[in-house]
Amino acid sequence: MIRQKKSISLLICGEAGQGIQTIEAMLARIIKDCGFNVYATKEYMSRVRGGSNSVELRMGREIIRAPIKIVDICVLLSKDAFSHVESRLSGSTIIIGDKSVLGDSCEGVVDIPLRQEAETIGGRIYANIIAVGIISGMIGLSEEKALERAEKVFANKGKDIVKNNKRAVSRGYILASNLIDSCQIPKEKIVLPEGPCAPKKEILCNGADGIAIGAIGGGCNFISSYPMSPSTAVLTFLSQRASEFNIIAEQAEDEISAINMALGAWYAGARAMVTTSGGGFALMEEGVSLAGMLEMPVVIHMAQRPGPATGLPTRTEQGDLEMVLYSGHGEFPRVIFAPGSISEAFSCSRRAFYIADKYQVPVFILTDQYLIDSYYNCDPFPVRGDDSKNHIVRTGKDYKRYRLTEDGISPRGIPGYGDGLVLVDSDEHDEEGRITEDMKIRELMVDKRLKKAHLIAGDALAPVLIGNPGYSTLVISWGSTFHIVEESLKRLGRSDIAQLHFSQVHPLHEDTKKYLKKAKKTIIVENNATSQFGRLIKLNTSVEPEIKILKYDGLPFFADELAERLEKVI
Repeated sequence: MIRQKKSISLLICGEAGQGIQTIEAMLARIIKDCGFNVYATKEYMSRVRGGSNSVELRMGREIIRAPIKIVDICVLLSKDAFSHVESRLSGSTIIIGDKSVLGDSCEGVVDIPLRQEAETIGGRIYANIIAVGIISGMIGLSEEKALERAEKVFANKGKDIVKNNKRAVSRGYILASNLIDSCQIPKEKIVLPEGPCAPKKEILCNGADGIAIGAIGGGCNFISSYPMSPSTAVLTFLSQRASEFNIIAEQAEDEISAINMALGAWYAGARAMVTTSGGGFALMEEGVSLAGMLEMPVVIHMAQRPGPATGLPTRTEQGDLEMVLYSGHGEFPRVIFAPGSISEAFSCSRRAFYIADKYQVPVFILTDQYLIDSYYNCDPFPVRGDDSKNHIVRTGKDYKRYRLTEDGISPRGIPGYGDGLVLVDSDEHDEEGRITEDMKIRELMVDKRLKKAHLIAGDALAPVLIGNPGYSTLVISWGSTFHIVEESLKRLGRSDIAQLHFSQVHPLHEDTKKYLKKAKKTIIVENNATSQFGRLIKLNTSVEPEIKILKYDGLPFFADELAERLEKVI
């Protein structure tokens, strides 16, 4: 009997250098081209060759936005792959691999001589493309669409390479058909629902794309960064499109230079950002404090990864919230966004430039490896005409950069725009920007800077409630756990539970306490070991989430795994 499913999950595992990311990219596009929703994510070791890396893809009629632990189909491409993903396999998982590579230790593997088949086409390099054809054929994707995708991917490699890759795809389809006809794939194999389901107008992109496109939408025209995974993808995206969008992209010699370049760019009238990760941001903290004293806007994208120190440089964690919250010496306001989806990555990034410019403060966009590297089909981003509105004023001869105002926001001028002199200094200063040690002026300037915090709080994004407004149990998510929590609650199917998601974690919206007080039981889900956001909630509302579900092994939560953990505590 053939088993119909709403979605299918695929896991491909092998060594770095075996073209696993090519498999992921091609399959994701083929799935979308065939009219299905697709979701993809990856986990990988910190090495160029060898090790064990894996990619997960999910597809189906319904929208899919989260990973699951137990998969339907697993393709093993290297000797150590089985042990790497064994915990994600069940008795019903269809496992495929080349036994001449895997050895005899992997029981239950359907043997496909990928290496031998690839040699007949032109070399072992084609093994991953044959795997694309096998997977596509097994789950019923159009061979025509698969061949079209192969032609597009390898179009710039020459006619012979295109021809061989198309042969590899077709050979994969033949092998898949043979497996099904010979019953090596069980009769209860997975079959896709019939018919299209995903709107063709949707785009396929990842979290890094969302951050970068949001920056462009917010008027970013300068980026200075030092490469550091997993944040580098944002720098790469903007530098590749620098001429198209009139952006200056500078790979600085280090992170200290990067943030000071960004501050200098804002001083000159540009809209600048830096993109970095925890270890790189540690070097930027003095620059953050400088931004606080200069009341200089700056946007900092911080893609988290597990620490301390180098930690797990290619894995994921939500462990740097408090680092960002308390970074930089002295007291000054800041804003922290933590997008939970690709669309929120875009909207938070775009908004970050507006908020930074309006209030003249550092604004952080806090992501992580999981969000940056995950992608799926989603609606095109809505770019409005007022996204890049700035708050720069033309200066007069009597201009004072730090004029004391009732709301604490001084008119921000830039050099050369007007008749005024724009003085800034890292020392405490008077209204004109000149160094002072006058204690009364010191108090006035501190009060002036902190006054803005009240305005910023009034501009905070409200948390989003998902589920029954009459909830008795409230599950709190922030940042990249958004869709994982959402799917896990759908799996539970209980009407007495709701989700409260935060895409801005500082300052918190004033409605936060109202939502928490209404719940009889509160649960918070975080990818860290100490519930950093839980502590921040308690600090701001005096309400501490009573149950904490935490994960800090370097991997994101899986929706099925989280559903089980939630069920136990609820």
